[in-house]
Amino acid sequence: MGNIIDVSEATFETDVITQSAEIAVIVDFWAPWCGPCKMLSPILERLANDPDNNFILAKVNVDENPKLSMQYRVQGIPAVKGFLNGEVVSEFTGIIPEPRIREFIAQLVPDETDQAILDGKSLLATQHWADAELIFEELIDLYPNRADINLGLASALIAQGSGCEAIHYLKQIRDGRELAQAEKLLPLANYLCRIAEIDDEEEEEYAPLELQYMQAGRLFARGNFEAALDGLIDVLRQDKRYRRGEPKNVLLGIFALLGDNNTLTQQYRNELASVMF
Repeated sequence: MGNIIDVSEATFETDVITQSAEIAVIVDFWAPWCGPCKMLSPILERLANDPDNNFILAKVNVDENPKLSMQYRVQGIPAVKGFLNGEVVSEFTGIIPEPRIREFIAQLVPDETDQAILDGKSLLATQHWADAELIFEELIDLYPNRADINLGLASALIAQGSGCEAIHYLKQIRDGRELAQAEKLLPLANYLCRIAEIDDEEEEEYAPLELQYMQAGRLFARGNFEAALDGLIDVLRQDKRYRRGEPKNVLLGIFALLGDNNTLTQQYRNELASVMF
């Protein structure tokens, strides 16, 4: 029946765990004797066959598959669990009204816009900055006030050295969880913007430490993140209070851009700590 499958203990790993890496899988734990199950199952099946809903409905008969019920702590039925990437990410037990079921599905299954944002974030995570920029540029025209889209576009621009342009998008973010990230990125964007606007005649008047600080920004803008990080750390080694600590905030912005799990973030965060403390 299209997106509706019967799943057993033997097929659960393939049909649910593995498949949920590609598409959302909603598992309906039910039994033939369960009255509420007979009310809920037709609703789930109808929604699974709706072309607007992109998910697999996997039905598990708890009488025939007791190990799955124990593994997923099914204490009452019907029990409905949503799987993404092999993990239960949302669930409910018992019969609930159809509008709430639709909300449950909507939170689990991204629409086209949400999927595009996820694609953009994935490109940022893998440092495909220009490709991410293209996605977020299309989205920003449709949703100019969405914080996650503004943040995504600003991040892609900063990573390519376009600090001045990124500042505009960072300043559109005024609340929500994206605000904290935007505040970390803003010193980096301002730094890159200022360096981009300096002409050759101005540069001749700068002291050696300022020239080194500027050169680190130019290296960053060219994509040489490691050399830029080295330069910024060295500036702080020479003067921890340089520009009232601005290099530290720039470094923290780079860490925020690259992410906590990035090897450069981990290495240079330790170096920053050793220099500052």
